[in-house]
Amino acid sequence: MESIVHWFAANMPSFLSPEVAVFLVSMVPILELRGGLLLATLLKIPMTQAIVICIIGNLIPIPFILLFIKQIFKWLKKTKLFCPLIEKLERRAMGKSDQIKRYEFWGLVLFVGIPLPGTGAWTGSLVASLLEVDLKKSVPAILLGLCMATVIMCIVGYGALGSILS
Repeated sequence: MESIVHWFAANMPSFLSPEVAVFLVSMVPILELRGGLLLATLLKIPMTQAIVICIIGNLIPIPFILLFIKQIFKWLKKTKLFCPLIEKLERRAMGKSDQIKRYEFWGLVLFVGIPLPGTGAWTGSLVASLLEVDLKKSVPAILLGLCMATVIMCIVGYGALGSILS
């Protein structure tokens, strides 16, 4: 993920402001808030501004995933082109679902909140949707997980990494 963020920082289109670039990276699966905060660090965006941009960017896709992904997957599975990809995505998401099944709310919080590869709000929302976790549990858990990931990534990006880059 870090190499993707560095590539994006080096090759950022000139028509994008640093803030828009961070916002867009925060919306992208895999990179999400973690990648957005790392990019914000590299682009020297102040931490409080970066937090707001990254959280908003990371939150925008979540309701769509929670509410519509099962129907979208069902529709895409009917096509020859997308069926293998959707089945692979479902297998990968469900392969990461053990802690969410076992601990539901707190499992989802930890899954979204601990910034490891393959975790985050996108995958957490996908797994919650596929496991049919109630929205009253999944939405607060994802929000709490995002807050946790934000704190961890600010410590990494603006603390440890920030002091190295300065």
